[in-house]
Amino acid sequence: MERKPVTGTDMNSAASRVRKPLFRKAAYSSGNLSVNLIAQAFATYLVYYYVDTLGVRPAWISLAMIGHGILGAVLNPLIGHLSDRTRTRFGRRIPYIAFGLLPLCAVFALLWKPPSDPAWTFLYFVAMVFLYDILFVMVVLNYSALFPEMYQSIRDRAYVSSWRQMLGIVGMIVGVAVPPLLYPLLGWEAMGMIFGAVAVLFFVLSLWGSRENPRAAQSAFRLMEAVKHTLGNRAFVMYVLGSFLVQFTFVLLPAGIPFFTKYVLVREESFNTLLLGAIFVTAIPFVFLWGRITERFGPRRGALAAVLCYLAALLPFGFIHGGTAAIITAAAVGIGLAGLMVLLDVMLSEVIDADERKTGFRREGMYFGMNGFIVRWGVSLQAAVMGMVLEMTGYRADSPVQPPSAVTGIQWMLGGIPAAALLLAFCFFYAYPIGKKTSSL
Repeated sequence: MERKPVTGTDMNSAASRVRKPLFRKAAYSSGNLSVNLIAQAFATYLVYYYVDTLGVRPAWISLAMIGHGILGAVLNPLIGHLSDRTRTRFGRRIPYIAFGLLPLCAVFALLWKPPSDPAWTFLYFVAMVFLYDILFVMVVLNYSALFPEMYQSIRDRAYVSSWRQMLGIVGMIVGVAVPPLLYPLLGWEAMGMIFGAVAVLFFVLSLWGSRENPRAAQSAFRLMEAVKHTLGNRAFVMYVLGSFLVQFTFVLLPAGIPFFTKYVLVREESFNTLLLGAIFVTAIPFVFLWGRITERFGPRRGALAAVLCYLAALLPFGFIHGGTAAIITAAAVGIGLAGLMVLLDVMLSEVIDADERKTGFRREGMYFGMNGFIVRWGVSLQAAVMGMVLEMTGYRADSPVQPPSAVTGIQWMLGGIPAAALLLAFCFFYAYPIGKKTSSL
C-alpha cells in the first residue's frame, strides 16, 4: 500500500524553520538520563536483591527473567505499531509518555518493596517485572520515536543525539555506581524511591521539551503489513543487522569485565569500577566530537569510522595482562563506543525519513519497535557466547585460579569475539545504502 507523501516535505521544512532553543533540546535529551538510570539499576541489582537478600530461588528468578526478555521483545513492535496509528489532539507519542511516566517510576520503586510474607515474594516479582516491562516500553519507545520527528536536519540530530547520549551515560553511571552507596545506609526501598523520584523529575523535564507535528501522516498499515514493509526495507535491514552486532558487544563487554579483572589481571573486584569508569568517563566528551563528525561527514561514514575505532580499541584485551594497560585500553574503547551511541539513532532516523518518502507515513514507532525487538536478542546471544566460551575452555567456578586455556578464552571474549562481531557489523554498515554514493569509504 503506497500513496504520495503529502506531509513529509512540509514537516521537514517547517521543522527546519523553527529553530528549537538549546534549553528545549537539552530538556528533551534529559529523558535519556531517566531511561538509563532505572534500566541500569534494574539490570544490575534487581536479581541480586531478590536472590541474595530476599532468598528467592535463583532458578525461579532465571525463568522469570527469560519471560521478561521475551515479553519486552514482543511488546516493542506491538506498542510501536499502536503508537503509529494513534490520533489524539495531544499527538501520537506524547499521551503515552504523559500517562505512563508516573506509573513506570512508581512500579520501579515498588520493585524494591516486596511483600512482608516471603511466600508471595516470587509472584510479586513476576507481576511487577511484567508490569514494569509494559510501562517501560510504552514510555521509552515513544520517547525515542519523538527524536526523528522533532529533529529533521543532520545538524540537529547529531547535536541532540550527543546530548542524549551524554545524559544517558550520566544516568548509566549513577544507576550502577550509586546503589552500593545508598542501600547499605538507607535500605533498598529508600533507594528505589529516590531513583524513582529522580526519574520522574527528568521525564517531566523531557516531556516539557517535547513537541509533535500535528500534521504527521498517521500510518494506515495493519500490523502484519507494517512488519512486512519494515523488514522489506533494505536500508533498515542493513542498519538493524549492524546495530544488533554492535549492541551485542555493548552487553558482552560489561558482562565479561569481572571475569577479566579476576582471572586475567588478578585484581580485586573494585578494579571493575575503574575499567568501566574509564570507558564511560572517556565517552562523555567524545559524544560531542562524534556529533561534529556526523554533521560533517554524514551518518554512514561516521558509523564506519566509529566501528573501526571501537574494534581497534578492543583488540588489546586479547593479550594485555597489566592493570595500567587495561585502563588505557578501556579509555580507548570509550572513544569508539561514544561514536556508535550517537550514530545509531541518527542512522535509524534516516531510514524512517526514506520510508516516509516511499509510503507517505511517519512510522517511527514501528521502526524503533522492530529495532528493539531484534537488538534485545543480543542479550541472549551474549549469555550463550559467554557460557560456551567458559565451558569449552575449562573454566571452573569453584577455583580461584583458572587454567591457561580459560584465561585465554576470557581474554578473547573481550577482544577477539567482539572484534569479529564488529568486523561483520562494518560490512553491514558499508552495505547501508543511504549516503553511499557520496561516501569515499
